[in-house]
Amino acid sequence: METKTFYDFSAKALASETVPMKSYQGKVVLIVNVASKCGFTPQYTGLEALFQKYRDRGLVILGFPCNQFGGQEPGTTEDIRQFCSLTYPVSFPLFEKVDVNGGSAHPLYEYLKKAQAGVLGSEAVKWNFTKFLVDRQGAVVERFAPQASPESLAAPIEALL
Repeated sequence: METKTFYDFSAKALASETVPMKSYQGKVVLIVNVASKCGFTPQYTGLEALFQKYRDRGLVILGFPCNQFGGQEPGTTEDIRQFCSLTYPVSFPLFEKVDVNGGSAHPLYEYLKKAQAGVLGSEAVKWNFTKFLVDRQGAVVERFAPQASPESLAAPIEALL
């Protein structure tokens, strides 16, 4: 059976429970591969601001730590949890560290990359803080480069809310 939507996947949260993406059904979802030692790490602040501004209208942001780009997320699950509670406090859901490219890429990321290819049709995620926007029906509608600030995503998010 071919996977059709975002809702057909699940991932392990930092708290170790497996979360079915189906639990976000009916929400607008922004998926971001994050890292604590990246030049884009200050985007955590903007992502949290977006989450606070729009969560009551149905936005959820999902953070997926990734260590595939310059070793910028080398820590353990506990290191990541601590970093995201002390350095850049976020209240949106965070998941266990995943690979986004290559043979060990998380199935969710394989799906996202196929649904929204990047520049020149390349499926590969190029760096940390690549963002995928999913509509309320589970369709991946847009992909944003790492350089896209969270603030610049307000209009596309509002259009889906």
